[in-house]
Amino acid sequence: MHQAKGPFDVKIEPAAADEKVKDSAISRMTIDKQFHGDLDAHSVGVMLATGSAKGSGGYVAIERVTGTLNGRTGSFALQHSATMDNNSPSLSIFVVPGSGTGELAGITGKMNIIIADGKHSYEFDYSLPATP
Repeated sequence: MHQAKGPFDVKIEPAAADEKVKDSAISRMTIDKQFHGDLDAHSVGVMLATGSAKGSGGYVAIERVTGTLNGRTGSFALQHSATMDNNSPSLSIFVVPGSGTGELAGITGKMNIIIADGKHSYEFDYSLPATP
């Protein structure tokens, strides 16, 4: 198992009007991230979220990450599942099995997002097949 770390920038915006979910309690948003550090990559994705103003809710998302991970180039998908219960978060982000391409084919792993002082960073524990 290897670990990659670094900061990232993220832009989350409401989906276009023709892409919105018909239930007003569910929001559909687009994700645009730029990873820095050990993972030098760009990602795009889609998020569905619902919740209340009282610190409770949840979201699911899929994002496609394309770039270089510790010198290996390719892409992979991340699947998010998160809840917030009375301001207590629970977050799970895993590599979608079989989603790796290029030199990242066969990647498996789990990512953790850290938010401190308004800045985002990641810790990504991953495995890759040995290179021939």
